Amino acid sequence: MEDVLRPLVVIGGSLAITLCVGWAVDWLLRRADTRHPETPLWGLLRRCRLPLQVTVCTALLSGSYDKTQTKIVKEHGPAIGQLLALVLIAATAWLVVRVASAVVESSYSRYAASAHDAARVRRVRTQVTLIQRVVTAVVGVVAVSAMLLTFPAMRAFGTSMLASAGLVGIVAGIAAQSTLGNLFAGFQIAFGDMVRIGDTVVVDGEWGTVEEITLTFLSVRTWDERRITMPVSYFTSKPFENWSRGGTQKTATVLFHLDHGAPVEEMRDRLREIVQSSTAWDGRDWNLLVTDTTPSTIVVRALVTARDPDDAWTVRCEVREQMIAFLRDAHPYALPKIATAPAPATAPAPQPRRRSEREDPFTRFDDRLSKDGSGHGRG
Repeated sequence: MEDVLRPLVVIGGSLAITLCVGWAVDWLLRRADTRHPETPLWGLLRRCRLPLQVTVCTALLSGSYDKTQTKIVKEHGPAIGQLLALVLIAATAWLVVRVASAVVESSYSRYAASAHDAARVRRVRTQVTLIQRVVTAVVGVVAVSAMLLTFPAMRAFGTSMLASAGLVGIVAGIAAQSTLGNLFAGFQIAFGDMVRIGDTVVVDGEWGTVEEITLTFLSVRTWDERRITMPVSYFTSKPFENWSRGGTQKTATVLFHLDHGAPVEEMRDRLREIVQSSTAWDGRDWNLLVTDTTPSTIVVRALVTARDPDDAWTVRCEVREQMIAFLRDAHPYALPKIATAPAPATAPAPQPRRRSEREDPFTRFDDRLSKDGSGHGRG
């Protein structure tokens, strides 16, 4: 009977204490979240309940599993202790990552709620994301190292590795030069404010929005929902366009190649009507000017301002579509003409004269007699 009660007491007691601790912590966090709704930290910390319970339960079992005095514990006690130690290290790392994520997300949420500069919010978001990834990576490496050091064979291996750490570091640095370059480039992007999550960029002729930044790669979502993934070192070694840096306001331009007789003044009035009815125009400025001329056409430039790159693209399309429709319906002569047939190489045939311009037959007869010298006239 005692062989059955001891395991039940040890295991059941550990589970009961784990559930009570989890419930008590969750209740306290819920009350704190209710009293301080302006701070999202307490609500985010509630997501740590499961790793906390796993950590507490594993810690209790690690300290009391040998009290069960069961046959399996006596025969495989070291292996069970080893397994519980590995689970405890992994659960602790899981808990630390969840707590760090909650703190970082809470800090960012409070800053984003109080800040009025969208560019600074995107900058902080990028830095917070990379910091969170760095913390996760560091905790993961430490946890794996601690788990390996629990094995006696790995302890001896670790001691020998420390003796040759200098040589190993040099070799690893040479072998992982590209990876380390991307890693340091990720820190440079995060804290150098070169590019941020949510920025509109043009890379390799592709226009898109920065969707994700990690320590090694960066993902850009294009306008047609494609994803371009490239190493972060690209943004530290090659030039690229960042349309969101220094502000989101943009100036959109539309070029029209028209006939020399195009009604520029009427086009200017029409552009005023288009921008005033467009929701993408920010109301700052607009104009229409003839910026260039060629032997066959003139170049008319329409300029419209917008709040951000997306609105600039929208208002550019609206101006182009409605202005072309206006010229096609009201002034079709203003659209450029393209010759599709070659000009004739020979002179055109003479046209027949009208009846009134034809010669009188008697006049032609008198002219012939005059040339022959007869001197006869009309009889």
